[in-house]
Amino acid sequence: MSKLETNQVDPATGTTLTLGTSGDTITIPSGVTIANSGTATGFGGDNTPAFFVHNSSNQSITDATATKVTLDSEDYDTDNAFASNKFTVPSGEAGKYLFYFAVDGNTGADSNYDRAFLYIYKNNSQISEFANDLRNNPGRRINVNGSLSLDLSAGDYIELYIYIDDGSGNPTITGDSGITTYLGGHKLIGV
Repeated sequence: MSKLETNQVDPATGTTLTLGTSGDTITIPSGVTIANSGTATGFGGDNTPAFFVHNSSNQSITDATATKVTLDSEDYDTDNAFASNKFTVPSGEAGKYLFYFAVDGNTGADSNYDRAFLYIYKNNSQISEFANDLRNNPGRRINVNGSLSLDLSAGDYIELYIYIDDGSGNPTITGDSGITTYLGGHKLIGV
């Protein structure tokens, strides 16, 4: 093995410099800093797939019944992985994901909102629950929200369900330009 010491390496012709050949390993020792002032490609680490969706209009739901949340407005979806009100992990994208979500429940009148449960479903089975219980002091409109990190395989899918117990029997999920009911998520890097 020989050692090359220089301050700059440029390609002899053209504009591409290649280090190594397919199958080679290039080692960067501990303590070395890589400073990039140009464009870095092929290194991964861009937190995709990523998506954010919300509902743009109110959704009427049945009182005291778990109902799938309709999310009809897509702000972004890097891998076209959100469809039919669920996020599905694309092929080749297994890993850890972070999801964040909120459902804005409205009973339409004061003192009717008794309780709500926001359920996270994975592959059509409930895996997590977030709750607001106001039975001793009912309200009118409450936002149930949270975040959750999950280890997912390709083909796994995530959905939101809401259960609202409403004294009037006519709860709705608020959907408007204020983006109060939503689901977002992205793949985590470095874990």
